[in-house]
Amino acid sequence: MKKPETLRWTLSALFLALGFVLPFITIHPEIGRMLLPMHLPVLLCGFVCGWPYGLLVGFVTPLLRSLLFGAPLMVPFAVAMAFELAAYGSLTGLFYAWLPLKRARVFISLLVAMLFGRLVWGLLSWLLYALIMPEPFTLALFWAGAFAKAWPGILAQWILVPSMVLALKGARVIPLDNR
Repeated sequence: MKKPETLRWTLSALFLALGFVLPFITIHPEIGRMLLPMHLPVLLCGFVCGWPYGLLVGFVTPLLRSLLFGAPLMVPFAVAMAFELAAYGSLTGLFYAWLPLKRARVFISLLVAMLFGRLVWGLLSWLLYALIMPEPFTLALFWAGAFAKAWPGILAQWILVPSMVLALKGARVIPLDNR
C-alpha cells in the first residue's frame, strides 16, 4: 500500500473516532441537534482525505454510533443522517478537488455540501416517515431540523471547518492539489 493511502486510512479512522466522541460533549440530544458535532469530522474528512473516504466515514459514523451507543436512534435519525453525512463527506472532497486552486473553493465546497446534504436528509426523512412513522414529515419539520434549530451548528461549521482546512493546508497535511 502506498504511503499516502495509509495516511488517508489512518486519518479517516481518526475522523470516525471523532464522530463517535464529539457528540458526548453535547450531553443532551437536543443540544446535539443544535451543535451538530458529528458533522464536523465528516466535513473535514472529505477535505483532508478526499471524497471516497468522506463518503465512507459519513455513511458509517451515525450507523455505527447508533449500534454502539444507542444514539442517535437508528430509525429514522441514524439512517437519514448516514445519507446526509455521506453527501457532506463526498461533496466536500469532490468540489474541493474539482474547483480551481483558490481560497474560495473551501467555502464553495462547504456551502454545496451543506445545502445538498440537508436536502438529502430531508428526502430520506420524508421517505422514512412515510414508510414507518405514524406522523408525516412536513416542510415545517424539515425547516426546523435542517436550519432553524441547527443554526448554531451551521455557524460553527462555517467558522471552524474553513479555518481548520486552511490551517491544515498551510501545514501541508492537505496537499495543494487534492485530486
